[in-house]
Amino acid sequence: MTLLIDADGCPVVDIAMRLARRHSIECLILCDTAHEFSKEGARTITVSKGADSVDFALVNLVKKGDVVVTQDYGLAAMCLARGAVPLNQNGMAYTNDNIDALLHQRHTAQKIRRGGGRLKGPNKRGAEQDRGFEAALGKILTEVLR
Repeated sequence: MTLLIDADGCPVVDIAMRLARRHSIECLILCDTAHEFSKEGARTITVSKGADSVDFALVNLVKKGDVVVTQDYGLAAMCLARGAVPLNQNGMAYTNDNIDALLHQRHTAQKIRRGGGRLKGPNKRGAEQDRGFEAALGKILTEVLR
Protein backbone atom coordinates (compact mmCIF):
# COMPACT_ATOMS: atom_id res chain seq x y z
CA MET A 1 0.00 0.00 0.00
CA THR A 2 1.11 3.53 -0.80
CA LEU A 3 -0.09 6.93 0.41
CA LEU A 4 -0.30 9.29 -2.57
CA ILE A 5 -0.71 13.01 -1.97
CA ASP A 6 -2.05 15.47 -4.55
CA ALA A 7 0.21 18.15 -3.09
CA ASP A 8 -0.73 21.16 -5.23
CA GLY A 9 -2.29 23.46 -2.65
CA CYS A 10 -2.58 20.68 -0.06
CA PRO A 11 -2.41 22.01 3.52
CA VAL A 12 -1.90 18.60 5.20
CA VAL A 13 1.22 17.21 3.50
CA ASP A 14 3.25 17.18 6.72
CA ILE A 15 0.49 15.49 8.73
CA ALA A 16 0.00 12.84 6.04
CA MET A 17 3.73 12.17 5.83
CA ARG A 18 4.02 11.83 9.60
CA LEU A 19 1.22 9.25 9.66
CA ALA A 20 2.74 7.37 6.72
CA ARG A 21 6.05 7.13 8.59
CA ARG A 22 4.27 6.02 11.78
CA HIS A 23 2.55 3.20 9.86
CA SER A 24 5.66 2.38 7.76
CA ILE A 25 3.84 3.16 4.52
CA GLU A 26 5.49 4.46 1.36
CA CYS A 27 4.53 8.09 0.69
CA LEU A 28 4.44 9.68 -2.78
CA ILE A 29 3.99 13.42 -3.18
CA LEU A 30 2.84 14.59 -6.60
CA CYS A 31 3.07 18.23 -7.63
CA ASP A 32 3.58 20.31 -10.74
CA THR A 33 6.47 22.65 -11.49
CA ALA A 34 4.53 25.63 -10.06
CA HIS A 35 4.47 23.99 -6.60
CA GLU A 36 7.70 22.03 -6.75
CA PHE A 37 9.05 20.88 -3.40
CA SER A 38 10.53 17.88 -1.72
CA LYS A 39 10.16 16.43 1.75
CA GLU A 40 12.46 14.08 3.56
CA GLY A 41 10.87 10.67 3.97
CA ALA A 42 8.74 10.85 0.84
CA ARG A 43 9.35 10.42 -2.85
CA THR A 44 8.33 13.49 -4.82
CA ILE A 45 7.15 13.25 -8.41
CA THR A 46 7.08 16.57 -10.22
CA VAL A 47 5.13 16.81 -13.47
CA SER A 48 4.82 19.57 -16.05
CA LYS A 49 2.53 22.42 -15.18
CA GLY A 50 -0.81 22.05 -16.90
CA ALA A 51 -4.48 21.51 -16.33
CA ASP A 52 -4.92 18.27 -14.39
CA SER A 53 -1.36 17.07 -15.09
CA VAL A 54 -0.87 16.01 -11.46
CA ASP A 55 -4.27 14.33 -11.40
CA PHE A 56 -3.51 12.18 -14.44
CA ALA A 57 -0.05 11.26 -13.18
CA LEU A 58 -1.49 10.24 -9.83
CA VAL A 59 -4.34 8.18 -11.25
CA ASN A 60 -1.85 6.33 -13.47
CA LEU A 61 0.18 5.37 -10.39
CA VAL A 62 -2.61 4.51 -7.95
CA LYS A 63 -3.41 0.87 -7.24
CA LYS A 64 -6.20 -0.93 -5.45
CA GLY A 65 -5.89 -0.41 -1.71
CA ASP A 66 -3.75 2.73 -1.94
CA VAL A 67 -4.80 5.79 0.04
CA VAL A 68 -5.01 9.14 -1.77
CA VAL A 69 -5.17 12.62 -0.25
CA THR A 70 -6.84 15.11 -2.60
CA GLN A 71 -9.32 17.93 -2.56
CA ASP A 72 -10.25 17.30 -6.20
CA TYR A 73 -13.60 15.52 -6.62
CA GLY A 74 -12.78 14.41 -10.17
CA LEU A 75 -9.51 12.82 -9.10
CA ALA A 76 -11.25 11.21 -6.13
CA ALA A 77 -13.80 9.65 -8.49
CA MET A 78 -11.05 8.22 -10.70
CA CYS A 79 -9.23 6.84 -7.64
CA LEU A 80 -12.43 5.20 -6.39
CA ALA A 81 -12.80 3.53 -9.78
CA ARG A 82 -9.28 2.12 -9.39
CA GLY A 83 -10.10 0.67 -5.94
CA ALA A 84 -8.20 3.28 -3.92
CA VAL A 85 -9.36 5.04 -0.76
CA PRO A 86 -9.48 8.82 -1.38
CA LEU A 87 -9.70 11.32 1.49
CA ASN A 88 -9.96 15.09 1.45
CA GLN A 89 -7.85 17.51 3.49
CA ASN A 90 -10.55 17.84 6.16
CA GLY A 91 -10.86 14.10 6.75
CA MET A 92 -13.93 13.37 4.62
CA ALA A 93 -13.64 10.03 2.85
CA TYR A 94 -14.88 10.02 -0.72
CA THR A 95 -17.07 6.99 -1.27
CA ASN A 96 -19.28 5.51 -3.95
CA ASP A 97 -22.19 6.78 -1.85
CA ASN A 98 -21.17 10.46 -1.87
CA ILE A 99 -19.05 11.04 -5.00
CA ASP A 100 -21.95 11.56 -7.43
CA ALA A 101 -23.46 14.29 -5.25
CA LEU A 102 -20.08 15.97 -4.83
CA LEU A 103 -19.42 15.92 -8.58
CA HIS A 104 -22.89 17.35 -9.22
CA GLN A 105 -22.24 20.08 -6.65
CA ARG A 106 -18.94 20.93 -8.38
CA HIS A 107 -20.64 21.05 -11.79
CA THR A 108 -23.40 23.34 -10.49
CA ALA A 109 -20.84 25.70 -8.92
CA GLN A 110 -18.90 25.84 -12.23
CA LYS A 111 -22.11 26.76 -14.09
CA ILE A 112 -22.83 29.56 -11.62
CA ARG A 113 -19.28 30.95 -11.95
CA ARG A 114 -19.34 30.72 -15.75
CA GLY A 115 -22.60 32.65 -15.71
CA GLY A 116 -20.96 35.47 -13.77
CA GLY A 117 -22.20 34.42 -10.36
CA ARG A 118 -20.09 34.34 -7.24
CA LEU A 119 -19.96 31.75 -4.51
CA LYS A 120 -18.70 32.06 -0.97
CA GLY A 121 -15.39 30.26 -0.59
CA PRO A 122 -14.47 27.94 2.25
CA ASN A 123 -13.87 29.26 5.75
CA LYS A 124 -10.30 29.88 6.84
CA ARG A 125 -8.56 26.61 7.69
CA GLY A 126 -8.04 25.98 11.37
CA ALA A 127 -6.56 23.44 13.75
CA GLU A 128 -9.92 21.65 13.96
CA GLN A 129 -9.72 20.65 10.29
CA ASP A 130 -6.15 19.42 10.77
CA ARG A 131 -7.22 17.29 13.74
CA GLY A 132 -10.16 15.91 11.76
CA PHE A 133 -7.89 14.98 8.87
CA GLU A 134 -5.30 13.38 11.15
CA ALA A 135 -7.93 11.29 12.94
CA ALA A 136 -9.57 10.16 9.69
CA LEU A 137 -6.31 9.28 7.95
CA GLY A 138 -5.00 7.47 11.03
CA LYS A 139 -8.18 5.40 11.17
CA ILE A 140 -8.05 4.56 7.45
CA LEU A 141 -4.38 3.56 7.59
CA THR A 142 -5.00 1.35 10.61
CA GLU A 143 -8.00 -0.33 8.94
CA VAL A 144 -6.27 -0.84 5.59
CA LEU A 145 -3.24 -2.41 7.26
CA ARG A 146 -5.34 -5.02 9.11
